[in-house]
Amino acid sequence: MIQSSYTYANAAIDTDPNVLQDIHAASKNIAIYQRNIALLENELHQLATQTIECRASGTIDNVLGKVQAYLVSTSGAYPFLLDDISELLGLFQKVTKASTFRLLLSTVSTNMCRKFHSDINNLRMLCTYIGPGTRWIPDEAIDLDAMARKEDTAIDLQKVQQAGTGEVVVLKGALYPGANPILHRSPTIEENGERRLLLRIDTNESLNLFG
Repeated sequence: MIQSSYTYANAAIDTDPNVLQDIHAASKNIAIYQRNIALLENELHQLATQTIECRASGTIDNVLGKVQAYLVSTSGAYPFLLDDISELLGLFQKVTKASTFRLLLSTVSTNMCRKFHSDINNLRMLCTYIGPGTRWIPDEAIDLDAMARKEDTAIDLQKVQQAGTGEVVVLKGALYPGANPILHRSPTIEENGERRLLLRIDTNESLNLFG
C-alpha cells in the first residue's frame, strides 16, 4: 500500500464500513473501507496457489449459492471467505440499492488494465484478498489543462495512491449521475511474478464494458 497521511478531496477513507455511503457525495469518486482480514489468513493461504475464476449473477442469495458451489467443487469450503463475500454484497446493496449483482472472484497474474481509466458503469466494488490493490488518482494529481491537451505530464505519478490488501473500494464510474469518475488502474504484477485474488462486484443494472 502507498502510505499517505494526506486526506484527498475526492476520497472518503475510514475504518467504519459506513464510509462507503460517502461515495454518493458530489465531491467523492472513491470510497475506501480500511479493515483487517486476519480472520481469512488461513483460507487465503490455501487459495494462494489455486487458479480461481468464479462468475455469478443474480440476487445475493443466487450469487452466494454459486460462489459456494464453485469453491466446494474446485478447492474447498472456505466458510470465512464466503461469509466475507456475503458481508461485502450486503454493503454494496446498501450503497447501490440494487437487487441483482454480477460477481467475479478470480486469481490474476497479469497487469490487467495497464492504463489509468474510468469504468463505463455507475458503481463498482473491489477487494483484493491476495496481492496489491487497485491504484487510483487523487484529483490533486491531475492537471486538467494538460489532460485536455493529452500531455504525458497530466498526471503527477508521485501522488498516485494504492488500496491496501483486504481493503474494500467503491469506485464511481462514468454512468453515475453527475459523476466525475475516478481514474484508476490495476497494479503492476506481471513483471515480478506476483499473483492477486480479486473480488469484483457490479450491479446488473449497470453496463460493464471492461469485462
